[in-house]
Amino acid sequence: MMMNTIYLRRANKLIVSEGQGPGRLSKAYLATAIKNIEHLGFAFSYPLLHAIRTLSEEQFEALYQPLINDLRVLVGAHVKYEPMYPAFPKQVMDEEDAELYLNAIYHYLTWDLPEYELEERPPLQDEVKLKVIDLGSKADFYATIRQLIQAKGSISQTDKEDIETVIEHADPDELEAIIPPEIPFKENAGFVAASLMKHDKGDVELIGRYFKTATDVLRLAVAWSDGDVSLAEATRFRKFKRCERRLLLGLLERCHPITEDMLRFKDLWIRLGEILHPSEYKHRYIRCEEAFDILRNRKPFTTYNGSVELAFQYNQVWNLIDLLMQRPGEFARRLDQLLRSTEHTEEYVVLAFGEVASQVSTPVLLQVKDHFARRREPQELRVFFPKGNVAKAFAVPHTLPQIDEAACRNIVQVCEQALIQRFAALPPLGKAYVDERLKDYHVPFSQRSASKALHTLVRGSRVPMTEGDTIRFFSWWKEGHVDGEPTGRVDIDLSAVMYDQDWQYVEHISYTNLRSSNYKAVHSGDIVSAPQGACEFIDLHIPSIVQYGGRYIVATLHSFTNQPYCNLPECFVGWMMRKKPGSGEIFEPSTVANKIDVAADTQIAIPVILDLVERTVIWTDLSLTRHPHYYNNVEGNQKGMVLMGKAMTTLRKPDLYDLFILHAKARGESVDTADQAETIFSVENGVTPFDIEQIMAEYVV
Repeated sequence: MMMNTIYLRRANKLIVSEGQGPGRLSKAYLATAIKNIEHLGFAFSYPLLHAIRTLSEEQFEALYQPLINDLRVLVGAHVKYEPMYPAFPKQVMDEEDAELYLNAIYHYLTWDLPEYELEERPPLQDEVKLKVIDLGSKADFYATIRQLIQAKGSISQTDKEDIETVIEHADPDELEAIIPPEIPFKENAGFVAASLMKHDKGDVELIGRYFKTATDVLRLAVAWSDGDVSLAEATRFRKFKRCERRLLLGLLERCHPITEDMLRFKDLWIRLGEILHPSEYKHRYIRCEEAFDILRNRKPFTTYNGSVELAFQYNQVWNLIDLLMQRPGEFARRLDQLLRSTEHTEEYVVLAFGEVASQVSTPVLLQVKDHFARRREPQELRVFFPKGNVAKAFAVPHTLPQIDEAACRNIVQVCEQALIQRFAALPPLGKAYVDERLKDYHVPFSQRSASKALHTLVRGSRVPMTEGDTIRFFSWWKEGHVDGEPTGRVDIDLSAVMYDQDWQYVEHISYTNLRSSNYKAVHSGDIVSAPQGACEFIDLHIPSIVQYGGRYIVATLHSFTNQPYCNLPECFVGWMMRKKPGSGEIFEPSTVANKIDVAADTQIAIPVILDLVERTVIWTDLSLTRHPHYYNNVEGNQKGMVLMGKAMTTLRKPDLYDLFILHAKARGESVDTADQAETIFSVENGVTPFDIEQIMAEYVV
């Protein structure tokens, strides 16, 4: 059932082998099960329903119990929700201030919740659109994992765990369907090769094709040691066996050249060399021994990057162009800097880049095209996502000098021509429909720090809110033991900060302010200990907030007791859209719009930002670090949240509409409606923004 757990989460599909016996599942038995699944917000497709009907009761029971458990985890219904005020939200809105204050003091002193009689709540009156689970196959499941491995950008920790689980449990004759002959993104190649070696399913012949540079080999050693394959953080290398040391040195010896590449991560290589002992094999791996000698003894060695920096320093434009043309990817990344450093030579820079653009990777071309298409637009901030930092970003004022308009336009044209020429070599799409709403969804380039979620998106993407006037945030966490270490008391605070259209602070709802006197917004009460798990809720009534002048809502989680989320047994946050918030249970799984696991190595998380005027959810999945001079609550991090809020609501990245239009131009014919199309790119059907692994493998090529 491991396979179905991953398949359900990734593709909303199940593998069901049709029953061979004479027994068929009774309608009453099946109807009861379907009703339970509907309560969680899901339904079976007709093909899946047909396959299930062929099962015996015993076979269905073996499928059903793990399925129910998986669905509960997906929407957050696998835990018990006991807010401080069980008749939330009405109870908090109606209670006297003195009662709220005394209850808080009582809880802070005793860690016990105030006792209230449970009131009967009316049945759920919201209409729910069910999420359909479809029938899948083992071949399709393996194709999904293969696409993930072939992604042209970094993948998340959850993605890696899924790949490793599949590799571990796959039969040797199934590996060919899972492992592609080429893995274009080097981090993924290092991780997959290490996973194969860990589970005794790899050898030099199988993994050797993935290693072309010294850094590729370094990534393998890091991944094999359970380190950060992006190489952004230090790694404590494992003690490799003699045969493993020979394998790594043998792969390194094949690469050429190696010394310059090894100097990029000099300290890491020196530490690895202390474990590999290349001098023991100096007559067998001669080039390795020479390279390690240069690194260890700090011998002089001229590098490419050193030459480029020197040319920039002395403004040697023609030398720079010659150097950068040798490495087209570096040319693309340095293009803006080069144009800012030259006068009256923009035309020659553009011509030189045009000669090598076809050798630049698709992700880089798309980003260069989008950058120069927007280069002259007024921007307040520049946003950066540091490589290797989990869910962190920072923004700086936009102070770059202007670049000639003609140069920007010509570079955009060069990139577009190179992309269309590349895409034209792919299989034809026929008549293609591209939904204009895809302009709100960003192209997936890097999912390295993406959190596990019911629906995962690319940061900065905007998702329309479903029907309903009230959005209900929820959080749940638990204290206990992680890797044998006690967490101690854990207090996680759920907050919502409101800003107007100019990002001026309006008000906040948090443990310091349980309800608003200006509009309908209410907090379920502050819980400060969670030995059995704890939860908090916030209700926000959209029309009353907009009428008062609010526009943006920044949802935040604060670890008041200062534990990073990665050191908690479990912590997640999510939201529901409710038309009738007073009906049904406080936590109604069928109304959950999304649920995000929070596991970053930080103490403040910003999962989403709401634009209440546009009625969109902006996917952020970010974290702030704790400021030492502030209290760890919402009031103490205003500056950081405003900065992140402005940055994420104005973030400009290549969008899916532009990507798919380029594919349609290159290998199809654009049509106006989905009914006319053979290939559909839209928010609901065909290739959607949620098909991240397919987009990264098949369209960012």
